Amino acid sequence: MSSLLYISLLLAVFISHHGATTEAAALEPVTDIYGGRLISGTKYYILPVVRGRGGGLTMSKPENKTCPKSVIQDQYEVSQGLPLEFSPSDKSRIIRVSTDLNFKFCAASVWNLDNYDEKTNQWFVTACGVEGNPGQATVDNWFKIEKYEDDYKIVFCPTVCDFCKVMCRDVGVFVQDGMRRLVLGDVPLKVMFKKA
Repeated sequence: MSSLLYISLLLAVFISHHGATTEAAALEPVTDIYGGRLISGTKYYILPVVRGRGGGLTMSKPENKTCPKSVIQDQYEVSQGLPLEFSPSDKSRIIRVSTDLNFKFCAASVWNLDNYDEKTNQWFVTACGVEGNPGQATVDNWFKIEKYEDDYKIVFCPTVCDFCKVMCRDVGVFVQDGMRRLVLGDVPLKVMFKKA
């Protein structure tokens, strides 16, 4: 009986170790255009991989709303946009794929998913969220970076709330009155990261 217990314990240790190794491998670090790992609290530009359709990501000019700032792609290809930082929900130093992140241009400009816009049938990304406090109250403030072909894409699919029902969609671009606004959609904006 003791040998059966020993084998069971050995098997349990092997399975738990193998599972942890597989999970860590799946969460590879996100890298910038020079191959460096993205670090929490460091400023980066988010740039489009495909050239000829606008520049880096930035914020729009104020609109007549409570939170006036939409996240947009600069219309000028030569513009790098505004630098931003990533803050992981688990407070890790290294930014990894498939982890919940706050994207913030500055302390008062954290990305969030705005209410559904019935006029355009779009879910717009704005910069009206709050940093940190993962959970139900902040579920709309968390985005992820995912591998996409040989590059990356941004995804809205937060997992900071175990019981919240959220939709999972790619972040793409919707052109409205000449402005390239970030929205949830089926065609992702393929991106790369450059240290500011």
